[in-house]
Amino acid sequence: MPVYNEANTILAILDLVRKEQHEKEIIIVDDGSTDGTKDLLADLDDPQIKILFNDQNRGKGYSIRRGFAEATGDVVIVQDADLEYYPDEYKLLVDKIEQGKADVVYGSRFLAAHRAFYFYHYVGNKLLNLLANIFLNTNLTDLMTCYKAFSISALRSLTLEANGFGIEAEITAEVFKRKFRVYEVPISYNGREYDEGKKIQWVDFFRCLYWLFRAWGRSYDVGVDTLFKMRLMANNNRWCYQKITPWLGKRILELGSGVGTISSHLTKVRREITLTDINPRCVSYLKDRFGANPWVTVLETDVADIEKLLPEEQFDTILCINVLEHIEDDEGLLQSARNLTTEGGRLVLLVPSHDHLLGNFDRSLGHYRRYETADLKRKLMETGWTVEIMEFMNALGALGWYFQFKVLKRKRMSGLTIRLFDKMIPLLAAVERTFPPRMGISLFCVAERRGEPASDLGPSASA
Repeated sequence: MPVYNEANTILAILDLVRKEQHEKEIIIVDDGSTDGTKDLLADLDDPQIKILFNDQNRGKGYSIRRGFAEATGDVVIVQDADLEYYPDEYKLLVDKIEQGKADVVYGSRFLAAHRAFYFYHYVGNKLLNLLANIFLNTNLTDLMTCYKAFSISALRSLTLEANGFGIEAEITAEVFKRKFRVYEVPISYNGREYDEGKKIQWVDFFRCLYWLFRAWGRSYDVGVDTLFKMRLMANNNRWCYQKITPWLGKRILELGSGVGTISSHLTKVRREITLTDINPRCVSYLKDRFGANPWVTVLETDVADIEKLLPEEQFDTILCINVLEHIEDDEGLLQSARNLTTEGGRLVLLVPSHDHLLGNFDRSLGHYRRYETADLKRKLMETGWTVEIMEFMNALGALGWYFQFKVLKRKRMSGLTIRLFDKMIPLLAAVERTFPPRMGISLFCVAERRGEPASDLGPSASA
């Protein structure tokens, strides 16, 4: 609760917040009040309330950021210190997060009963919303609302820097570009007049605009960004699934399922499927997508520790699609995968290829390495696998990768480049079926558990 000169309302709003039904901690950040608010807060004696005092007036955004840093609950809600909003409506915001349906919930003042307020504020809000919706590709109705609820994991991932009212726009840009699941729910609103203490001014419209574009253009977790962009590559993902389909059994473990790009194809046929990921956000997303399927199990785990969680010799197929390169002890994971696989079961791998393509973008994605055929074969043999097939995939992608990230030294994948490249995949796949490439952006490999480790690769392995 950011507070600045709210002596007329602070005790009343605190009383309403305390009466609200949820178990809670109340964090108040006084932003250098001069009207007696500070004295009222200093007199409070309530273990439920934590009060922080800024050394001077630093702005609403600064106070919100300071409060966020102190929050320890599962869900965090911003509450203004006036009486414009109604704490008895917290349940509307919290329910969607507790049900696992949302990461962030906005309380929209324009979807329910509200007191009529300034026309020019309304126009400014709508214009700001329109610009945000265009650039963030969404349909939000009220980005400037006070009532925003966050799961603690979503909140901790945000990069926030604004000190003033611009933090509202900055939060929105951060939330949507990170692809969080966002709901809007209708809330009541009792807008107040300037002589009642309203503080936002017309110049704040331009400050919000600045922070909207600044946050929208700011870099963030490249790995998450790439996961969601890859999910949009329908042709590429279909090609990948077609490659692995002939090797799939009936009991499948997918290591590092991410946002379900391959999982969505696996679940189209009845199979016993276990999906895993280390990222709580991805796990929540997977449960939301596949949790109602009785043949699908979703586990939150580090794949490097997967053997500690599951009984041995349980699966006839283990999928490891663009995961092995993220594991520091990749041979340890290969050994664990073998222990979890039944006799005659298979490990299906897709890994980035060619050492000379390794660069800063790989490192930003969390890649420890790219693979050469000889090195990958050696590691598979030493961990008890017999290689059935190993081949390059996507030769054109290797050329594009080299140009984008080695020559131009770009730091992330362009959405436009991804869409254009995906259009070419059907032709590229057809060509590679006829003329197997001698290079590629990826290595596709299938290995089988055949009792004792194999002493050679056999005639079916190809480079």
